[in-house]
Amino acid sequence: MEMRRLGPFDVYPIGLGAMPFSMGENEKPSEEQAVATVHAALDSGVTYIDSADIYAPTWDLMGHNERIVARALASYGSRVDHVIVGTKGGITRGPGESGGRDGSMNYLRRAVEASLRALNRDHIDLYQWHRPDRSMVYGDVVANFKTLQEEGKIRAVGISNANVEEIDVAVEVLGPDGLASVQNEFSPRFRCSHDELDHCVGLGIAFLPWSPLGGTGKQAKSVGERYTVFRQVGDELGVSPQQVVLAWQLSLGPNVIPIPGASRPESIKDSAKAASLALDGKHLDQIRAALED
Repeated sequence: MEMRRLGPFDVYPIGLGAMPFSMGENEKPSEEQAVATVHAALDSGVTYIDSADIYAPTWDLMGHNERIVARALASYGSRVDHVIVGTKGGITRGPGESGGRDGSMNYLRRAVEASLRALNRDHIDLYQWHRPDRSMVYGDVVANFKTLQEEGKIRAVGISNANVEEIDVAVEVLGPDGLASVQNEFSPRFRCSHDELDHCVGLGIAFLPWSPLGGTGKQAKSVGERYTVFRQVGDELGVSPQQVVLAWQLSLGPNVIPIPGASRPESIKDSAKAASLALDGKHLDQIRAALED
């Protein structure tokens, strides 16, 4: 198992998606269980944790997820200097659960400052543009992220839910090696981002599949039932179908870093093992044929 490059960082091949601590289809864990899940991830070697300012039970609790991550890291009991925390901004939430997009400099600066307070940090390791603000020129918003980076508030810039053209715009604005990552939905259920994944592989940019097992709740739990090839390969190798899914994604490029969501220690412990699961050509051909059928 080798570490993978995420912008200026080297991270474990499997990350932890922290969203299920605060929202989603699954039953929300207690804060104690959420903290235990982060600790289990760190015990398993995970060194990248993904959050966002809008991950919260309600609009007036923005930063809820970031605060849990901060508490988990602070209470771990060992050094966490090597742990990279990514968060996201650019989506708004307001009274009555109104929502929107805002890529303006004024909004993003306030969002970054709020995330810094929630995470209890003096800079953000990876700050990602959560979703495009279609009222603004894409490159102009990326330039706002670059400004925040130049001000020292963030170390690395990422984008999320982006297409190939938008990836190229971000690369042009940020300059060589300036775009650390692209985070798009990608799983056996949702393979529409394969072009973006391949594009990132070609450019050497980290690609972070979100919901890599198909989504929170029943989608992830039943992936081996809905896509039996992963259960079949897992049975042959003596591992879970979820591990096979993640290992298959890792095989798609040396810069693919899946970030499965988890709300239980057992889930992330199992997912983390995919980093050392080697699928041979026979298994990969078997998976490829089943998904193309």
